[in-house]
Amino acid sequence: MLDRAQALADQMVAWRREFHMHPELGFHESRTAGRVAEVLSALGYQVRTGVGGTGVVGERGAGSPIVAIRADMDALPIQEANDVPYASQVPGVMHACGHDAHTAIALGVATLLAQETLPGTIRFLFQPAEEVADEEGLSGAPRMVEDGAMDGVDYVLALHVDGSLPAGDIGLQAGPATAGVDDFHATIVGRGGHGAAPHDAVDPIYLTGHAILALHGIVSRRLRPCDAAVISIGALHGGQANNVIPAHVEMGGTIRFTSLEVRERIHTEIERALGIVRALGGEYKLQFIRGGLPTMNNVEVTTLLRQVATDLLGAERIALPQPAMWAEDFAILTDLAPGVLLKLGCGLEGPERQLHSPDFDLDERCLPIGAGILAEAAVRLLRQDPLQQGECSGPKV
Repeated sequence: MLDRAQALADQMVAWRREFHMHPELGFHESRTAGRVAEVLSALGYQVRTGVGGTGVVGERGAGSPIVAIRADMDALPIQEANDVPYASQVPGVMHACGHDAHTAIALGVATLLAQETLPGTIRFLFQPAEEVADEEGLSGAPRMVEDGAMDGVDYVLALHVDGSLPAGDIGLQAGPATAGVDDFHATIVGRGGHGAAPHDAVDPIYLTGHAILALHGIVSRRLRPCDAAVISIGALHGGQANNVIPAHVEMGGTIRFTSLEVRERIHTEIERALGIVRALGGEYKLQFIRGGLPTMNNVEVTTLLRQVATDLLGAERIALPQPAMWAEDFAILTDLAPGVLLKLGCGLEGPERQLHSPDFDLDERCLPIGAGILAEAAVRLLRQDPLQQGECSGPKV
């Protein structure tokens, strides 16, 4: 399968560069979706468009098991800094997270599996809006689920490029593959006044300073040392004039976690930390915006993927990924079916090109490697179906 994928390398590079030159933001991927649908139709897949907004579903085969392969298609609102022939032609929009590569790889897998006679069904989920949410707070994965994209799915696979690993290496581990994410917004309420008479006011900036210290102490002093968690304050707004004490301060931040127990503990501790504001004579309002769950790599499916990667690349090319707290809405899908998010090494020589940075780029030799592994994994899942053999424990680890 890897040899066959290598034979498609030039085609996958061409797809990837086409998508890179014409990036589209979340829920606006009409050009990308149209191109994906065109390729899938030519390969003989049954195609549905407009799934979850601008998503595309391509399906081939019949009956169970059903193996789904997901690829996200959206870009980011970043001005590209790379001087390459395939640089973004859309001002202020760039594929800075590798979704162009994910889409090209999935089309490569679809090409490989179109040549196979397999039991069951292979289903491709080309997803919009992994990076953003709509006006109701939902990203592309739950929107596709609402439109039936995961109906009947027994296993779900995806990959994400990783610039910290060289092309040819794989990052794979059972358990949390990405963190869950919530946001919070707090209003610290005091009483405004003249900057020359702070004793006549209740200074919300002073109150916020104590609240920030308390919030930053939660992970180090209120959670267990082995609990993976992050609390970051990313927005702070208060006041307009240098000599005026404002009436309130607005604060916003992000929470990352790898277990639901830790998530609830963090919510409780944030509420407790902000209580210091009341002790100092102020008041606060707090809102949590619940986001995505942690992506959990199923043990049995991870074992199968590890064997596939060993057979195709050799055991020495499989790395334990460095722990990271970035989030992925693929977690919505792995909560519905046993699955794995594979990290695909794509690092170029020289300093690492960070995801979400204007100079992000990748070693395109990773494209056939990703396609070969996903295609071979899908074939083995369809033929072996460990769920039917009683070997798979379900979506949870």
